[in-house]
Amino acid sequence: MTNDLLKKIGIEHPIVQGPFGGGPSTPELVAAVSNAGGLGSLGAAYQTPEQIIETTQHIRALTDRPFQVNLFAGGWQADALFDPAPILEVLSEIHAQLGLPPPEPPRPSPDPFPEQLEAVLDARPPIFSFTFGIPDRDEMSRLKSRGIIVLGTATTLDEARLLADAGVDAIVAQGAEAAAHRGTFAAPFDHAMVPTLTLASRIHGALQTPVIAAGGLMDGRDIASAIEAGASAAALGTAFLASPESGAPAAYKRAIVEADRNATVVSRAFSGRPARALRNDFITRLEGKENAILPYPLQNALTRAMRAAAGQQGLAGFLSLWAGTGVARAGSTPAGELVARLAAEIEDSSSIRINS
Repeated sequence: MTNDLLKKIGIEHPIVQGPFGGGPSTPELVAAVSNAGGLGSLGAAYQTPEQIIETTQHIRALTDRPFQVNLFAGGWQADALFDPAPILEVLSEIHAQLGLPPPEPPRPSPDPFPEQLEAVLDARPPIFSFTFGIPDRDEMSRLKSRGIIVLGTATTLDEARLLADAGVDAIVAQGAEAAAHRGTFAAPFDHAMVPTLTLASRIHGALQTPVIAAGGLMDGRDIASAIEAGASAAALGTAFLASPESGAPAAYKRAIVEADRNATVVSRAFSGRPARALRNDFITRLEGKENAILPYPLQNALTRAMRAAAGQQGLAGFLSLWAGTGVARAGSTPAGELVARLAAEIEDSSSIRINS
């Protein structure tokens, strides 16, 4: 399954562990995937610059293989006008249930991306990836000048064209089935729900830039299908979430391995930005009250205390349980073993197709 992108990145298998912001992508998880021949990924969007440097150093102590650091390069609406009263009313009841002080309106804050990117430039990870937008021309030039391979996220062909024009080394085609935040930045969210294999095929057919398919992919057969559609590799997030190396709360891991096939929905409830997650109590409470939800990142800041307390208390109903549509096939296999199994399944699937 060797191709030019794998050679450029320096990995053996066309397997990328999707980056998880907020804690699940621990250095141990990143290193386990990279040591097994895939591409481990650090979701650093909620880390301070100091934490980014410290975490990349920790990863390097655990592996000498390539890994990526991922940031949010857009979507920040800290200056948006908002009325917090309706959502505070909803959260007040939940805070009381969790034993928390009453919630307070979130305070607008500056976009952390510029300072985070400086940390990435200093840390010089082998690969840098981004979503929610595109770094500006100067930022892209500085990344390239340090020899960092750059990956960008697209949810439509038009977004992929913008990424190719910006000079990315590969495009992550985030299909409608993908877990967590939608990376859409150049179209209405509801116009950018293209199935993963369709999106990967469209981008591959229209552009010369290599494609990494992402969304709903759970096993080697799925990865082989993505490669058949034109992708050079596949990114899997939900498949790694419940692994022992993942930093996801125990309640989150249980919810993942116990989920059924119709469990996910796309909701703005937890962060203010559309994201695919397991339906739970908090999402249900805000159905029909979407106008009360604040824009990202204000809603995300407002629900942080609730989510932290829920994780500590083992209450999955108030956690942001990001998950893709393939969640019913998720397990809790150690990350390195999962990469090895996926690689074997890819080979088996390819052999079956060649011989059929």
